[in-house]
Amino acid sequence: MTAFADNASGLRLDARLERLRLFGLGSPALLLVLVILVIPVGWLFYLSFIGADGALSWENYDRMLERSSYYRIFVTTFQVSLLTTGLCILIGYPLAYFLSQLPARAANLCMIAVLLPFWTSLLVRTYAWLVLLQKQGLVNDWAISLGLWAEPVKMVHNMTGTLIGMVHIMLPFLILPVYSAMKAIDRDYMKAASNLGANPTRAFWTIFFPLSTPGLFAGSLMVFVLCLGFFVTPAVLGGGRVIMVSMKIVSNIELFVNWGAASALGVVLLVLTLAILWISSRFLRLESMAGGGR
Repeated sequence: MTAFADNASGLRLDARLERLRLFGLGSPALLLVLVILVIPVGWLFYLSFIGADGALSWENYDRMLERSSYYRIFVTTFQVSLLTTGLCILIGYPLAYFLSQLPARAANLCMIAVLLPFWTSLLVRTYAWLVLLQKQGLVNDWAISLGLWAEPVKMVHNMTGTLIGMVHIMLPFLILPVYSAMKAIDRDYMKAASNLGANPTRAFWTIFFPLSTPGLFAGSLMVFVLCLGFFVTPAVLGGGRVIMVSMKIVSNIELFVNWGAASALGVVLLVLTLAILWISSRFLRLESMAGGGR
């Protein structure tokens, strides 16, 4: 009996030592997270409660509640994010499905084209769209020469140009998880549905599409959350007419040097983003963010 107790005590000691070793191995990463994430976010929360006189107050949050301009900025931010996500779904899902049906070699070549924008600076891609979409740009010139319209159409410094640029930049973030989910689907399921009498359309909507929804939800969530904090593309292509939260934060710092107001906006946007992620986690498993279609 004594030997059994000694053995159990030894096992508990080994387990504690193992946990300490694992903590020691993970401590550099934990310290890095503390330095670059926890402390800055904590400092952001602290600054959001600093008023114009330097004292602690709710002044910055009261301003957001009292002024309707802040409400319009948040509405615009969510509107742009939702429209961008919807357009990415309409374009990206059929494209991912097409890629998933190609032979491996052809699919790999096409995926290079999908990933190619990542090799170019975001700022360069945004200004390239500004050049293409302006009134004297290539798009207007080609459309007029083809007879699609008679006069140059304004496609920049408005919502249209902003959405075009953001969809182009965000599209790969939706295609990748959707494509991963589709490639994980066993093709025997479609053959079984066909053998049971389902036509290709019915087999797609009853078998293939439900199995690909984890990747679709994951990609949509990724695009939507990234759009909430986007700055460069709406600032350049929106021309000051499409104002998002990130742009208001920059103006509060650069024009008014009001770190408290900028921090309060950042805190509200962070809380809203975390709330969206938490709500999504109720319906979407964490591992499905990798696009698992099983």
